Amino acid sequence: MSSSITRLNYCQFLLSSQINYTLTYFADHSEQRSHDAINRYLQGDRITPNLIWDNVKGQIVLSPNGYLISDDTVSDKRHSYHIGLVRRQYSGNAKAVIKGIGVVTCIYVNPDTDQFRIADFRIYDPEGDGKSELHHVRDMLENAVFHRQLPIRAVLMDSWYAVKWLILYIESSGKLYCCPIRSNRLINETGHKNDYHRADTLLWTCNEQIYGKTVHLRGFPKGHQMKLFRMPLSTERTDYVVTDDLSQFTIEAVQEASGFRRRIEQFHRESKQLTGMEFCQCRKKRIQRNHIGCAMLVWVRLKQLAYQAKQTVCHIKQNLLSDYMIQQLRNPMVKMTLA
Repeated sequence: MSSSITRLNYCQFLLSSQINYTLTYFADHSEQRSHDAINRYLQGDRITPNLIWDNVKGQIVLSPNGYLISDDTVSDKRHSYHIGLVRRQYSGNAKAVIKGIGVVTCIYVNPDTDQFRIADFRIYDPEGDGKSELHHVRDMLENAVFHRQLPIRAVLMDSWYAVKWLILYIESSGKLYCCPIRSNRLINETGHKNDYHRADTLLWTCNEQIYGKTVHLRGFPKGHQMKLFRMPLSTERTDYVVTDDLSQFTIEAVQEASGFRRRIEQFHRESKQLTGMEFCQCRKKRIQRNHIGCAMLVWVRLKQLAYQAKQTVCHIKQNLLSDYMIQQLRNPMVKMTLA
């Protein structure tokens, strides 16, 4: 007779397993827990972004200098068929359009301690809720600023999110933003009518290299101004970054903010590699949502342990294998023999 499965049971499985995160593997290694019982649990639970927040809010150390960073990732399902929420979309990790489940995430970074936690997330399901990734980012920003009232110095985003209506919404929320724009965006730096040029064709003085240019982006309301910075990253790549802080931001501050923006890439990488987020093959949408939610809960726990131990989340996860190796070398279950 199989016993009932709880959220804690399933999260413990995702935390403990190293390479296989299927329901069959869980059932095969769990006494009195069948595949059907695990499936029923995943269909019956409802893991929401607010539940993730309830688990993480006590761990966040807030700062008036905090950054709110948003981006999306794709849970790779290239070899799957008939799985709910899967659609063809561009994956930055694969650098191609693939089949997968889109997850839009938002993290809170404390630059004083260099610690970060997940603050919110949404599943990209335009057929189900009619919302784009941009609308999900706006909803999460509204939630962070007005409902959870997180202290935020600036909102950091990728160039994909640097659209007029979202930038204006951030400004109306009373928050700063700092995000790259595409090199072909048209810029007016003189104030003369129709005097627009591509960002990558502008000339820069030594002073402007440090303190930026005060410019107007084409398509924005008349008289709207922002600060533009040119940030060379390599001989082959230069980023053009805009902010609504017209007085205090310098190229050093922009470089610092860009460095913290990479924390969300770290979060996506860790959550995929260490929690089995991509490896659920169940077809139902509800199961996929709950599996992703449980993976988020596991990452929250791993991150908490990593900060406490002053280690990386990879070390915390790999230590489970280290303990197994020590035990097997001391008292092997399968002993080696030689002729």
